[in-house]
Amino acid sequence: MMKEIASEMYTMKDRNVKSIIETAIQKEREAHEFYVDLYNLVEDTIAKDALLFLAEEETKHEEFLRNYLRGTHGIDALKLDEVIDYEIAQYLEIPDIEKGMEAKDIYLVAAHRELNSYNFYKNLADIHPDGEVKDLLLKMANQELKHKEKAEYLYSNTAFPQTAGG
Repeated sequence: MMKEIASEMYTMKDRNVKSIIETAIQKEREAHEFYVDLYNLVEDTIAKDALLFLAEEETKHEEFLRNYLRGTHGIDALKLDEVIDYEIAQYLEIPDIEKGMEAKDIYLVAAHRELNSYNFYKNLADIHPDGEVKDLLLKMANQELKHKEKAEYLYSNTAFPQTAGG
């Protein structure tokens, strides 16, 4: 009887982890589609390149999560990087998304999107006990924060370009 209960609890835990990862896969797919849709609204070629990069990164995350579910990748396949959080998205409102947006606004939209993705993974990690799932969620949060850093870096260099005088 105890063996059956333990087995059932293990199966429930596996289903919960699988459900979380499947939700994360869906979020990554949505992020990829978001960046592709944004790409189609933009005329600036440098911003287009940045959006393609972000879309490809989201596809890599989706592939990683699918491989993790299949058991072909462990969490060690993701590394934790040092990230600088400029906190620009936390202080500036998200611009309206429209055709012909300025590059700086595109980067700010991307920073907001990545902040939301970071919060998704971080909040899930916060409610999990220490262990592999929590570590996976924290590493995914780190990846999203790294993307936010890139978007905010591009924003700050586009919104406030360096002048000849410094």
